[in-house]
Amino acid sequence: MELARILRFRPRPAKVVGIDSSRPQKVVALCRKLLSDGGGVAAARLAADILREYQALDKASQLSFFDLLVREFSPDPNDIGAAADTYRNSPSPENLRKLQRVVEPPRQELFRRLNMAPNGTRALVELRRQVLSELAGRPELEPIAADLGHLLASWFNSGFLTLQRIDWRSPAAILEKLIAYEAVHQIQGWQDLRRRLEADRRCYAFFHSALPDEPLIFIEVALTRGISARVQPLLDPNSTVDDPEAADSAIFYSITNCQQGLRGVPFGSLLIKQVVEDLKSNLPRVKIYATLSPIPGFRKWLNKELAAKESFVVDPEIRKAVALLEEPDPLRDDKWPQDLRDRLISACAFYLMHEKRDNEPLDSVARFHLKNGARLERINWMADTSPAGIAQAAGLMANYVYEPDDLQRNHERYSRSGEVVASGRIERAARRLVHGHRERKQS
Repeated sequence: MELARILRFRPRPAKVVGIDSSRPQKVVALCRKLLSDGGGVAAARLAADILREYQALDKASQLSFFDLLVREFSPDPNDIGAAADTYRNSPSPENLRKLQRVVEPPRQELFRRLNMAPNGTRALVELRRQVLSELAGRPELEPIAADLGHLLASWFNSGFLTLQRIDWRSPAAILEKLIAYEAVHQIQGWQDLRRRLEADRRCYAFFHSALPDEPLIFIEVALTRGISARVQPLLDPNSTVDDPEAADSAIFYSITNCQQGLRGVPFGSLLIKQVVEDLKSNLPRVKIYATLSPIPGFRKWLNKELAAKESFVVDPEIRKAVALLEEPDPLRDDKWPQDLRDRLISACAFYLMHEKRDNEPLDSVARFHLKNGARLERINWMADTSPAGIAQAAGLMANYVYEPDDLQRNHERYSRSGEVVASGRIERAARRLVHGHRERKQS
């Protein structure tokens, strides 16, 4: 029973009422045939037939098919237990191979064979997207997502990816997808996109031969003098185009994963490192590589602290700051004396440095950059004055600096102990919050 729990076996799913159960069963029968047949042209045709039959199912029938994939294409706990006992008693290479063979879910081999179909990889990425979209309400489908994630991480590893710079001369189909996929700072049409691809901007994307017309992930870069503290000037489609040869800084202001079916495949770290190398080769004057990043969890965390019976963070000044954020035109300069700004920035510094879950920062963007070896450099006031920026982070944004010589050391410090590598100003800001708490307690 314990082994079954580890393998995430679920109780037999309840039947979905009101669907034609013969259609999912027909697809499953074809899947069993594909697993029993050899390879070659016939198998590729059968794989294509299976994908076509699956895609013709309505949503309810697809969910029923997913249930069958979990129930009928999982490993047998008894076979695993017997093979494990045999290997424990006689740990030979042959017995290890037998154990590995029975532990692997038959689903994984099924997915490998489905990949033989024309556009099979694209279809499997879409299938995983559909499964991931159902997980909140159907956690029993998680083994399918895990199996596909395991295979796709291998098929989309760095050796199969190509880095391409995207500019205004790139194919229109790809440019249209940038507009559609941009998830951090929405692109407001063609004029906006063209400004983001001007001489003082760079856009890079990873592509894969199985999805040649689909960017997997892309990053937008502004070439500037100094580290940018506000995002609105970078997003202004009417802003002046600067001379890229005069820039000393590359600011990564947006990174977007395009394929939801590839969620969890680690593209981002590799993309940033390759972009840094490309910029170093082509723009030797650029010496600073930094982000201008959102802090998406700050307001949510702050509101939770406000609602708590006791809070390390909350004092009358913080309550006043949060009340101001709820007013019309909340970031108007005359509303915010410097000490109130500093108080909110100190709370944010504490959040980024010390609020953790499983030894990693609570903030998802902080986790990403710190894991890559970046240094938390600065928190910027009134950095994103859009409604989303105010709602998520009180208008604050963070700069993470990528120092090529320090990335590995910072990554190891983070991986070993969860240490947040931060500048002196960030550390001092977080300490101010701690000192304020101690003074309130003593008084």
